[in-house]
Amino acid sequence: MDRYVCITCGWVYDPAEGDPEGGIAPGTPFEEIPEEWTCPACGVGKEMFEKER
Repeated sequence: MDRYVCITCGWVYDPAEGDPEGGIAPGTPFEEIPEEWTCPACGVGKEMFEKER
């Protein structure tokens, strides 16, 4: 599964870890995260993330 990086602050969403504090279980692909989810580090929306290269 691909990792995604917040282009605002650099926080990395790793599907293997998920975002337990944000209600996202480990193993959840980025594409399956609800649209209303926000970056746990800076609060921007999901649209501000890019696939890690």
